[in-house]
Amino acid sequence: MTVPLPPLPPVPEEGYRPGGRSLVDLVEREHRRLLDLADRATDPDAAPQRLGEVVEVLTATVSRHLSAEEQYLFPAVRAAVPGAGAAVDREIGAAGELLTALKALAGPADPALAEVADRIRRHVARAAALLAPLREVATEAELIRLGNRWEIAGEAAPTRPHPGTPATPPWNRIVEPAVGVVDKVRDAATGRPTYPSDLVPPKD
Repeated sequence: MTVPLPPLPPVPEEGYRPGGRSLVDLVEREHRRLLDLADRATDPDAAPQRLGEVVEVLTATVSRHLSAEEQYLFPAVRAAVPGAGAAVDREIGAAGELLTALKALAGPADPALAEVADRIRRHVARAAALLAPLREVATEAELIRLGNRWEIAGEAAPTRPHPGTPATPPWNRIVEPAVGVVDKVRDAATGRPTYPSDLVPPKD
């Protein structure tokens, strides 16, 4: 018997293993990136210009990450893990607060950046606690199919914080990609870095 996850395309037959990576693996990998960026953004020894680029990448990464979580991870946990609804609701609320805090940052020298970094660390810990029971109840095929959806959602997601957009399906799956297009046009026009790979390694 399969767990009641959000609607996904039917698979050809029982036992079919789709191609791709598990949602759990993808989220855990991104959590590690977020923690690394949070540490780099609060490094007191970082050069101001480089710190500004790190904060831009951190902002974009968090924005994409939370968008994908709200579209696929949180609904999957709510549907598949008994009694998880209250924890999911709390995390959606905390995600909105994190986006609001990110949007309010005045720049890399803003003292509030340290609190934003702490919010990110707390988010990672709470989200990891939601992943564990999902791994127990979902099949490998379900997690891979959700992982494929997650990756698509992340690529289409906004790169700037928009705490006022819908945070639950179905509207977030419609609104977020549209907002993401506008963000990406702005990023391209300004040359804004949005991925960790955009950061130039520091000179020795």
